[in-house]
Amino acid sequence: MRFRSLQELADVCAEEGKPISAVMIEDQANESGLGEEEIRRRMSEYYAVMKEAVARGMREDTTSASGLTGLDAQRVGRLVQRGESVLGADSGKALSYALAVSEVNASMGRIVATPTAGSCGVIPGVFVSAQERFGWDDGRMVDGLFCAGAIGYVIANRSFVSGAEGGCQAEIGSAIAMAAGALTELRGGTPMQSVHAVGLALKNTLGLICDPVGGLVEIPCIVRNGFGAVTALAAADMALAGVRSVIPGDEVIQAMLEVGSAMPEAFRETAKGGLANTPTGRNIMKELKNRAKRSERERSDDGA
Repeated sequence: MRFRSLQELADVCAEEGKPISAVMIEDQANESGLGEEEIRRRMSEYYAVMKEAVARGMREDTTSASGLTGLDAQRVGRLVQRGESVLGADSGKALSYALAVSEVNASMGRIVATPTAGSCGVIPGVFVSAQERFGWDDGRMVDGLFCAGAIGYVIANRSFVSGAEGGCQAEIGSAIAMAAGALTELRGGTPMQSVHAVGLALKNTLGLICDPVGGLVEIPCIVRNGFGAVTALAAADMALAGVRSVIPGDEVIQAMLEVGSAMPEAFRETAKGGLANTPTGRNIMKELKNRAKRSERERSDDGA
């Protein structure tokens, strides 16, 4: 790749007069040895999976095996359809779609990890709702995914995207930043505006812990995807309006690395702290363990 930082990425775009997506496609082709047409074809397949996950989550039963989550996307969707959403129709749709994909993940459906399974709802929620709103074709959305990929590449190589390494700021925060930067480009923003969107988005999630109740990617993971989609919209709007991230995006990424590295183990996907360690969280964990033991005994009895 010709870039290792957001600033280097913006510089390449400025020198060549190209958007982030075009630079990423070219670099991906050079790195992989595949033609640009083939690279775009593969990305279009990923986008098809994202759209399928949105549709499934908004129509089918997404109750998880644990019974803890499911169907909330449809509840929000009905609120939006009734015209009762406080957010409004457009943001409400992004929220419901993000919840939908995350619920599909929790119910063992097919999703695209963007950048992880735990944050899989943010980008589809933003992209699919924006496509419906603005009438963009799939080709344009594929370009947006390459822009998001370039941002994710920088974050992953300069910090982390794993909750086990850096808390939920690394998963949801990175997804929000990727979605915000890409949406900024899709709406006609400059590469530098996309970079500012990344910084604005990440600043809002610094310090967010990873505390999955019961060790499952359900509570609070699913609702954080919904909130994340709305945050991405806000970051894109600010960047498009000319709001700058006073702390450069690359420095925000470095700050995320420092915060995540200093984060206690209990707050990094271990289900030992935060919401997982509340009385209700501990009771859920206990019930899940008891259920697993009962299932094991039943299987043993059947085998006997």
